Amino acid sequence: MKKTKLLILLTVFIDILGMGIVIPILPFYVESFGASAFIVTALFAVYALCSFLSAPIIGALSDRFGRRPMLIISIFSTAAGWIIFALAPSIPMLFLGRIIDGIAAGNLPIAQAYLTDIARNDKERSTNLGLIGAIFGIAFIVGPFVGGVLGAVSHTFPFWFVGGLALINALLALVMLPETHLNRHHKKISINPFTPLIRASRDTILLPNYIAWFLCMFAIAGFQSIFALYVGAVFGIGEFGAGMIFAGMGVIIALNQGFFLKQIWLKYFNETHVEWGMLLMFAIATALAGIPNILIFFIALIGTTLGQSTLRAVMTSHIVAQAGQTMRGEVLGITSSITSMSMAVAPLVAGTLFGIQVSLPFLTGGLLLAGAFIILYTKYRKGQLSGASTTTLSV
Repeated sequence: MKKTKLLILLTVFIDILGMGIVIPILPFYVESFGASAFIVTALFAVYALCSFLSAPIIGALSDRFGRRPMLIISIFSTAAGWIIFALAPSIPMLFLGRIIDGIAAGNLPIAQAYLTDIARNDKERSTNLGLIGAIFGIAFIVGPFVGGVLGAVSHTFPFWFVGGLALINALLALVMLPETHLNRHHKKISINPFTPLIRASRDTILLPNYIAWFLCMFAIAGFQSIFALYVGAVFGIGEFGAGMIFAGMGVIIALNQGFFLKQIWLKYFNETHVEWGMLLMFAIATALAGIPNILIFFIALIGTTLGQSTLRAVMTSHIVAQAGQTMRGEVLGITSSITSMSMAVAPLVAGTLFGIQVSLPFLTGGLLLAGAFIILYTKYRKGQLSGASTTTLSV
């Protein structure tokens, strides 16, 4: 069991390391093609759109055929996408690379499904999901630094490096990763990407959670997509500086998910109260980040990083708790698809708002997070939590 967990976390680390390397420098690389801010955000959006279409199907297929084959396919897709991105001679080829990466994007939800498969109880499930966040943080400490060094060699070298990492990751999974989902169902799998989402829209228990998740992910995606542009335009921070800020955020994420989540948040508070508190803090911090004062911005950045890193684990745990064991892959695929839907729309909205006034994306994000808080608070107060979810409240 421990070996399987370590292998999954290694797989996640390599995958997230690649993201940490390229996200801070991707806008600067794309701008070297003469692209506008809208094109930069559109590249984030097209990946998210393809992931939105594919994630529920991949999640459902992992319920039917197992986690292992679907994870391997997804990682190979990531490798191919980044290599094409590195080879791109033009903006359309950049879009092709992001499309190929997104068309089979399922690394994270399948890894989450793996860790929920091997969890023995509710607390271990939340802790396992938190470990992914800790790995995310560690990778974002190392990734931006590596990206800055590789970017100094050439604009394309970081993308070649990430493509190679993904290829190694796929080979490791192919050789070493076992299958954990043995209690599979044999229901018919629809190739219509909207079928799981239609089912989700009819799920009266989980629907408020899905809506709150969408608003939260929308705010995060908008924040991330214009982050480098904002710090450059307002504070004059360049490629290396943006990478170092991402690395600092990674330190906070690693500490929060690796220590505070288990030893403080889930030890002294139940999951519902953690959700409420973090959503409120996240909303306020996101709005404050739009104030063009560097001290306020960095204080707000601490709040947004703590908020989003905690909420990813706790909100996911709440949703999984209400799903049957044979539906975890599909439910996590749905949350991934919702994330992708928000990532497809949010960068375009954020890019447009940024063009109007640089602080508008942050103010909008704060309002959306306040809306997510109201939805979850109202659901709990009305006593609409299912029995499965209620068990998680005592964690």
